[in-house]
Amino acid sequence: MNQWLDERLHISRLNDKFLRKAFPVHHSFFLGEITLFSLIILIITGILLALAYEPSNSMVVNSFDPGTSDKPNLLPAAYHSALKINAMPFGDMLRRIHHWSANIMVAAAVIHMMRIYFTGAFKKPREINWWIGMLLLIFAALTAVTGYILPYDNYAYNTAKVVYGIAASIPWVGTWLAQAAFAGNFPGAGIIPRIYGYHIMLLPGILLATTAAHMLIMVKQKHTQPQYAKRIAYKKIVGVPLSTQQTPIMIMLTLLFAGIVVLFSAFIPVHPVEFFGPPSTTPINNIKPDWYLLWVFGALAIIPSFEFHVLGGAIGSEFVGAILLPTVVIGLMFAVPMFDRSKDNLYYAENPTNHPVRLAAGVAFMAMMLVLSVAGYKPELISSGLLNTANANTILWILTFLVPAVSYFGTLAIVRGIGKLREADERDRRVHTDGGALPSHD
Repeated sequence: MNQWLDERLHISRLNDKFLRKAFPVHHSFFLGEITLFSLIILIITGILLALAYEPSNSMVVNSFDPGTSDKPNLLPAAYHSALKINAMPFGDMLRRIHHWSANIMVAAAVIHMMRIYFTGAFKKPREINWWIGMLLLIFAALTAVTGYILPYDNYAYNTAKVVYGIAASIPWVGTWLAQAAFAGNFPGAGIIPRIYGYHIMLLPGILLATTAAHMLIMVKQKHTQPQYAKRIAYKKIVGVPLSTQQTPIMIMLTLLFAGIVVLFSAFIPVHPVEFFGPPSTTPINNIKPDWYLLWVFGALAIIPSFEFHVLGGAIGSEFVGAILLPTVVIGLMFAVPMFDRSKDNLYYAENPTNHPVRLAAGVAFMAMMLVLSVAGYKPELISSGLLNTANANTILWILTFLVPAVSYFGTLAIVRGIGKLREADERDRRVHTDGGALPSHD
């Protein structure tokens, strides 16, 4: 049988070319695998949820509280199906697993990109994979946002309203773009079918395609090797083969990861659709996105309201905070490989402290994201008395620039201190190597 299959499918070539690929043995390299495992769990749980979900905002009778024949209790079909999923055996658990897998996927992707940045693994010849990784991160966040709209409770309704308003704020083409994205004016009859199509077909298709491209390029170019590999075999691939060694490790990691996700899902509830109720014109106070988009919300919170017109198009604070600023930030992240001037290929992961400017810039960037995320809680900061309405924007703007600046120069100072300690250790080592004692001065 093996010979018959090999003659037709060339399985031996597949084994030699792919299944014997060496994978570095280092814990940080599992971050990309956790992102992949999360995507697989999301697809499986998403398929199961789709079997019970009704992608429509048509009004149906509430089967849990039908009302009377004269006055039936009507709910949007999408919201009603979310209630039925929660009432199914393990239905709420399935939603929780789907939710936490999405959050873990984005978190693992963010930490994975941080590892790539700080170790210089975005350098030649891996620039293309850095850009593909950025696309994966962006589309993962968009997939999560569309998923929040599907239950079509009042929270989802208000979220969709905010997203529609952001799209409509784009000068000149905003109204047309928002209507094209949401199947008409908000709230329209086609909003849920359109978002459902994005969430289960378009965006997952993009994620799978970019993930496949990312992995194929990685297999072709090989991993950046950990520093220990340089001492073992210079410019040789050091690791364990995918078949027979790496695969069991991946299986164990998958089971451990799945167990952690189930544990989270068992004890930590997620978006309570029953609490928010069906969509209504009643706004939700202090509505906030998930943690990975909170920095955009924070920027919107502290940008003063303004609007001016240019060539018939309106440019306002909503466009600047939610479109222009994120575009600049993401554009800088895409441009990271372009700042590198090395001409040689990178084989080994770099020590971040050997590149202090890059390290300090990364720390400052994360500090800015953190401050902007805290700014998203401006109403809570005011209500708690830490800030007041008069000074909140000023203080948060100052912190947005001051904290990254302090982080940048503080990181440079720490790295210089580490460098001096290394130089001192190297001098001591040389003294002991050369004779074990300091020379006399008779």
